[in-house]
Amino acid sequence: MNRHILYSLLLLLAGACKVPKELNPEKEIGLPAAFKTDTAFQGTQTLVNWRVYFKDAKLIALIDTAMKYNMDLQMANQRIYATQSQYLASRNVLLPQVNAALSTGVTRFGDYTMDGVGNYDTNKSPNLTSDQKIPYPVPDYYLGLNTSWELDVTGKLQNKRKAQVNRYLASEQGRRYLVTQLVADIARLYYTLLAKDIELNIIRRNIDLQLKGIEVVQIQKQSGRINELAVKQFYAQLYRTQAMEAVIKQDLVSTENSLNTLLGRFPQRIERKDTIDVDNIPVMLKTGIPSELLKNRPDFIQAEKEFIASQHELKSAKRAFYPNVNITASMGMNAFKSALWFDPASLALTALGSLSSPLLNRPQLMNNYRNAYATKNEHFLKYQKVVLTGVAEVSTEMNRLQNYQTVSQFKAQEVKAMKEAVQISKQLFVTGYANYMEVLIAQQNRLESELQFTEAIMQQFHSSIFLYKSLGGGWK
Repeated sequence: MNRHILYSLLLLLAGACKVPKELNPEKEIGLPAAFKTDTAFQGTQTLVNWRVYFKDAKLIALIDTAMKYNMDLQMANQRIYATQSQYLASRNVLLPQVNAALSTGVTRFGDYTMDGVGNYDTNKSPNLTSDQKIPYPVPDYYLGLNTSWELDVTGKLQNKRKAQVNRYLASEQGRRYLVTQLVADIARLYYTLLAKDIELNIIRRNIDLQLKGIEVVQIQKQSGRINELAVKQFYAQLYRTQAMEAVIKQDLVSTENSLNTLLGRFPQRIERKDTIDVDNIPVMLKTGIPSELLKNRPDFIQAEKEFIASQHELKSAKRAFYPNVNITASMGMNAFKSALWFDPASLALTALGSLSSPLLNRPQLMNNYRNAYATKNEHFLKYQKVVLTGVAEVSTEMNRLQNYQTVSQFKAQEVKAMKEAVQISKQLFVTGYANYMEVLIAQQNRLESELQFTEAIMQQFHSSIFLYKSLGGGWK
């Protein structure tokens, strides 16, 4: 009978130690050999600090302000602090847990119980000293150390610790990615402000020209050369331009407020340059091959660390099916009289080793394992998404920068031609060789050309900023 019971217990233990089968592994996504662009770039991209990349001292001052007061960055710092605390705690997971214990209590045994009768008879023994007589009720005083230690023979705790280490590293990379984004957003809004200032000046210049044109047509009307319709058309063009001025003013307010929010302060005027200088467009960065690019991007490193952490969590969840080896022990002074605490004879020692394996809680462990598997796959897909997004961003910004350089060259020539066209149309109108509609069209085309030229320059700055961010930025 005892043999059958032993066999049954061994079979039950063997079933409890059974681990789940390996689930389907994820598939890798390959990287392209080069970026899709009309121009070949060679070399390896290196991180460049924003103080070196951007040449505008006022822009650099704004970025420095954001590094101190930006709300998102401050929240990221707190997340890192929390993750760091968890990481430091995980470093002790493999060590024994030791606790100091102080306890006291009293027990009254019933007179018709084994303990009650036994204590009564024991006190009648002639072998007991007066200090060994058991009081009634029975007090109990304990002062000592208790320890418990789970031996990580399966690697479950070690994988948990490695997962926490990689989460901490991922949180640091998350902050660095936020810094890169913040620098790019501030630079984008700053150069948008400069472009809007130029557009506002262009519009006001055109308003002055249109006012002078109205004076001319008023004289022409009094002389009978044109009618009231021409005057109304000139006024309509003026009102349209004045409406554009109001829109640009609102854009300036919105952009300044957005920038102040990133700087962590209330709305106020943003100190900036008087004009936008094409020579200040940062030079084209070397891009290198995609695999080298991804080494510099904080978001890629963050996704990679999170994926590695999820892999260790999955390994830990799988090893939870193995038996656990635990050691518990205690050492202290134990007596039923406090006066005897420091008597060497009151020293008490206990030690216990145990081997336990999950049985009824296996379904819960299986759910944890499946959840860890799904989490690992989610982080893998996130990792691959960062790869695809990074390659696409660099390709897009490289081409956009090149194309808008071409656009600005043609727009510069267009603006020059339209300025000359406006002068010619006015001269012809005064001499009677052109009608007022030709003057109106020439003025409107000139305004649109100047605004489009400014937009093309701003797009070059934006492309350079986004390319800087796409190549990993300069968060150091």
